[in-house]
Amino acid sequence: MIKKISHIAIIVPDLDASLAFWRDTLGLELSHTEEVASQESIVAFLPAGEGEVELVQPTTDTSGAARFLARRGPGLHHIALEVDNLDEMLARLKAKGVRLINETPIAAAGGNRAAFIHPESANGVLVELYEAPRQ
Repeated sequence: MIKKISHIAIIVPDLDASLAFWRDTLGLELSHTEEVASQESIVAFLPAGEGEVELVQPTTDTSGAARFLARRGPGLHHIALEVDNLDEMLARLKAKGVRLINETPIAAAGGNRAAFIHPESANGVLVELYEAPRQ
């Protein structure tokens, strides 16, 4: 049911300053930026092979991303795995007793659907399950 690693997300306090490294120094191309209102953040996507680096800047001081940044500082935020069917995957994980942050899908960047697995169930790693819109 897992198709691939979709992206690696890095939480940053300043998107432009971060792009100076990821785009201008490393040479990754910026595909697009997007405000994700449901996550109270703005994201920038930089393709790298089959996946992407996603830079995440909180747009409020009260969002989950802002609290994460205040508590841990900038750095790795989550790994996103693209799945075929998010609803089936969530049902499977719930049946196995996996602690979920989102028990039902939420709106994500690019019209995708997503849900997060709590780090307590994933060896300390925040995992996002990502489903692209069906064609």
